[in-house]
Amino acid sequence: MDNSLSKESPLIVRILAWMEERFPFKNFPAWVVWYLLAALVARFSMGGETIALSFVDILGAVATWSFFLLLRVFDEHKDYELDLHNYPERVLQSGLITLTHLKFIGVLCVVFQILWAAFLDGGFGQVFWAWLIMFFYSLLMAKEFFVGEWLEKRLVLYAISHQIIIPLTIWWMCCLGQPDVKFSGLIFWLMALSFATSMTLEIVRKTRGPDEERDTVDSYSKVFGTRGSAWVVISLASAMFVLMLFLAAQIVSSGFYIGYGLFVLAYVYALTSLFKFLKSPSLAGREKNEVACALLMLIGYVVLIAGILSEKQIQFTMLV
Repeated sequence: MDNSLSKESPLIVRILAWMEERFPFKNFPAWVVWYLLAALVARFSMGGETIALSFVDILGAVATWSFFLLLRVFDEHKDYELDLHNYPERVLQSGLITLTHLKFIGVLCVVFQILWAAFLDGGFGQVFWAWLIMFFYSLLMAKEFFVGEWLEKRLVLYAISHQIIIPLTIWWMCCLGQPDVKFSGLIFWLMALSFATSMTLEIVRKTRGPDEERDTVDSYSKVFGTRGSAWVVISLASAMFVLMLFLAAQIVSSGFYIGYGLFVLAYVYALTSLFKFLKSPSLAGREKNEVACALLMLIGYVVLIAGILSEKQIQFTMLV
């Protein structure tokens, strides 16, 4: 947190400081990539010789970002008391902003998402219903399915129950990109890839070495052991890699050697980092693992996007 920040600082400055700390703008390109892959898979699944990119995709990416911002707002409410104990220096916990401020941000996100869905549907159609299912599930997550005390003692089940939201967001993003899309096997495998990705990123950031463990902070290395948790991440990263290859095979007809090569390089880089952590676990190693797994995701998703675009004639338009 910026030491020059105080309660006398303008509210927008304090809110931006919270975002930099908890939901930084520098991660926006990742949400663009997630949205664009889902939207293009949806359009690809509809057939046709051309694939369109338009103004819809700009606001679709913003809507995607806003939903994950909403999830962060929910988490800040859910974890407020625990974070007050573990991270009193944070912008929210130090009182520079309040939960009421975050509620206002959350309401703005919800209003924007509903209005954009209504615009795409021309009323209330598939985009809205996909959003409603996803939103209702996120509310259950915020309440920890009304079994929070029981669930918190079962960290793996907790993670799985909360990461189910990611495939639901993929279906919503598919609808954002192609409001009349039909559910297909290709979309199912994309949802499976998204789940493997989210589980990988969730577990790798909470797989800690002995120098980093804290009694009051949960981690998967406490559940599986440091080495066991690292092997879980290796298994999940391998599942990501296999699903990326499988999706590419479904999308690209031939001559995709550079794409496959990039998949392999990203996977080897992730494995190298993870095996170094296995040999000598540390805070620095965990941070490198996070970067390596995020790069595997980002490179894999960008390569899949490129593969889709290489198979179709691209039509650019500013029209919806």
